[in-house]
Amino acid sequence: MTRIRKMPNRYWSKEAKLKIIKEVFNGKSSEEVAKENDISGGMLRNWIIKYDKYGEQSLENKKKPGNPLCKYSKKKNLTDIEELEYENMKLKIENERLKKGYLVKGDGSVVVFKK
Repeated sequence: MTRIRKMPNRYWSKEAKLKIIKEVFNGKSSEEVAKENDISGGMLRNWIIKYDKYGEQSLENKKKPGNPLCKYSKKKNLTDIEELEYENMKLKIENERLKKGYLVKGDGSVVVFKK
């Protein structure tokens, strides 16, 4: 059964995670703390395990890479170097697609071919 989300994913800062974990270490049950903060027990246990194993730094959120082409495609006036970097990235992506067996038509639809 799929879960219906009422609101978008929440962002938990390192400080907020640490505050919640400290409540568990101060004697409250993890179930109680999870209900109070409206989070799942599994997520809270994962935070506690990471904190025990690797310390405070493990609670920091990892940066997601995003789309590297986006920064070039949104600019109107690219320098010569930026144009070359943009073209290079597009060629690398096309090369990876060809290695995996994808062929992109002119309209952007993908055709899979077998060797």
